[in-house]
Amino acid sequence: MKATGIVRRIDDLGRIVIPKEIRRTLRIRESDPLEIFTDREGEIILKKYSPIGEMTTFAKQYVESLAQVSGHTALITDRDQFIATAGGYKTLLGKGISKQLEEKISNRENVMASKGDRNFIAVSEEASEEYHHQAISPIICEGDVIGAVILLEDDMKGKMGEVEQKLLLSAAGFLGRQMEQ
Repeated sequence: MKATGIVRRIDDLGRIVIPKEIRRTLRIRESDPLEIFTDREGEIILKKYSPIGEMTTFAKQYVESLAQVSGHTALITDRDQFIATAGGYKTLLGKGISKQLEEKISNRENVMASKGDRNFIAVSEEASEEYHHQAISPIICEGDVIGAVILLEDDMKGKMGEVEQKLLLSAAGFLGRQMEQ
């Protein structure tokens, strides 16, 4: 654990304010759920709660099936990081998503783009990505955006179309309904 040097008092309702600098660094937004842990030494640990992160094993199996059926790289993210990858870009697993992708997901935007299009975005902060086509669909659960399903294609000639778009919408809808159960 890293000390920040910041000290806060608990108010009369038992609340504590997490400083803006820490919220910004950890990408904690207003109304984000936090999980609370305690240990034997009396420490309290707050961790961002990712509902879709709880189904990592299922997401991994689902993304492998999606990659196999589509022939493209398939990824699943929560609102902060990649939780499952198949068909390529395994190095992205556990890495943070880009600010552009975070914005598209928050705005509930479906993206179908090729490199050079104005709506083509970097999906992660990693600079080593060399894909030419992308399709992105947000996962919505009980009215809240909880992540995204992404297809990427490295081949310049392997453009995506209506089939991939419908496949992604179906995958995102299915994962959102799975989270509701």
